[in-house]
Formats: sequence, structure tokens, C-alpha cells
Amino acid sequence: MPALLNYRLFISHAWSYHDDYTRLIDLLDNANDFMYSNYSVPRDDKFGRMTANQLKEELKDQIRPINCFVALAGVYMSHSDWIQFELDFADLIGKPIIGIKPWGNSNVSSAVSDVAQEIVGWNTDSIVDVIRKYSI
Repeated sequence: MPALLNYRLFISHAWSYHDDYTRLIDLLDNANDFMYSNYSVPRDDKFGRMTANQLKEELKDQIRPINCFVALAGVYMSHSDWIQFELDFADLIGKPIIGIKPWGNSNVSSAVSDVAQEIVGWNTDSIVDVIRKYSI
């Protein structure tokens, strides 16, 4: 069997919707024949106190080396300035952006759908396939 690629992912999410993020991490961790490194900022591993400009630079540093930007595409994504910043920067530097419809939800954020190469439902195979398809 050939060696598996290790996909570098930034998973954009709102901390107030942490359960969706945790559920996605569990799904990716348990996917067959799939390896990834998580470049996102989980709620329990936040950056220390810093200015808005310092935070922007930290986020840019985390997004630059990724293969694929993954956005949980719930409508709440349209109401976060930080998530919009992450999406805009990833798009600006040519990172592929994929959207994932939140578990049990059919509504998708326009902030994500406007820039995503593809939006998929909550299905392990679909998510892994689209990450493999678009990763650079």
C-alpha cells in the first residue's frame, strides 16, 4: 500500500458552535486511510492576549501552509468578522475552500458558498473525497 498523504487543514469554525467542530474532528480522526494535520485554533487552545492585528498575523501564519481550507458552512458563519477574515485570506492566497453543511442542517452560509469550490453534506466519504480532490 502506498504511503498516505498527510493533508494540512485549517478548519474554520465559530467557538460558540464548538460541538460541530468537535464532531467534524471526530469524523476525520476515524476516517479510513486518511491522515491530516489540524492547523485551526480550537476553543481550548486559544492564542494568548494580543491585538486584533497580531491575531490576524497569527491566523495568516496558520493558513499559509495548508493544503485545504475547510469551513463548517452553517449560517452563523456569515456573522463572524474573524471567520470572514479567514475566508478572505484563504481565498486571496489561492487556497482551496470547501464547505461542509452542519450536521442536520440544510442552510448554508453565503460567506462560505460565495468562495467555496464545493459544498458537501455531513458524510465521512464525501468530506474526505472533497479534501483529496481539492488539496494543493
